[in-house]
Amino acid sequence: MTKISKNGVVRDMTVEEETEHDEFVISSKNATDSYKAIQDTHDANKASGKQKLKDLGLNDAEIASLIGTAFRG
Repeated sequence: MTKISKNGVVRDMTVEEETEHDEFVISSKNATDSYKAIQDTHDANKASGKQKLKDLGLNDAEIASLIGTAFRG
């Protein structure tokens, strides 16, 4: 059994507490994985968009102006 400290007293978790804890851990991991996937997609889309603008002939300063970032020459 997993230990829990409540009000300074360490004890074994009840079955219900352990189940709730395990569900919370799984839910947190799923949320983190989902966020990472969304961020990865965003980053890939941003890089792809920048490359398409370069392919159209825009320079880095023009692209930075369009997307609102500082020019990093």
